[in-house]
Amino acid sequence: MEMEHINENTIRVLIGNEDLADRGITFLDLLGNHKEVENFFYSILEEVDVEDEFQGSEAVTFQVLPKSDGLELFISKNATVDDMSSFDGMNTMNSDDVSDMIRKQIEADFVDEGQDVSNDATKNIVIELADFEAMIQLSNEVFLPSVMTNLYKLKNTYYLQVIFMLEELGKSEVENEIAQLLEFSKVSTTTPETLTEYGTLIMERNAMELTRYYF
Repeated sequence: MEMEHINENTIRVLIGNEDLADRGITFLDLLGNHKEVENFFYSILEEVDVEDEFQGSEAVTFQVLPKSDGLELFISKNATVDDMSSFDGMNTMNSDDVSDMIRKQIEADFVDEGQDVSNDATKNIVIELADFEAMIQLSNEVFLPSVMTNLYKLKNTYYLQVIFMLEELGKSEVENEIAQLLEFSKVSTTTPETLTEYGTLIMERNAMELTRYYF
């Protein structure tokens, strides 16, 4: 892990994947567990702020920039509006939406805003995974370019919602792609509505691509 002072109010910390592993943290934790994110960021702050210059401040803010080899973390104290505007995505650790912020930042490179997700243009199924390792294996073995995928966790079980773009796929292609998915999972009776209401959304829109990229 590398640290440098950008100025008197901002610390830049480079956290590699090995550093995450040493601390028992994975990208999955950062995407889906608000408390885990908060504890992790403050543990980094305690480690790098050896003179207690930042921990004593009432206004500490964090910005996370995900990278293929880890994270780039900016920690600021007493940040002004101008300071915060210079770092896109700045947010305070008092927010319950920190992991959502991270997830959205990570997803930004993958989202295709031109995709049509209207009901008439899609086929929607939910599959159940044995564990997250099954999600990793599926993502690295199956490549589906004309789908959207949302990963949920509900009662310690992982579910993948797969939305097929029917304007781009024929019936036989959809059936073939479902068969590929079922080599690593099983069809679930859990509905998308149930997952939306009661589940935890871990990765949105491009869950397979994100899993393939980070795991």
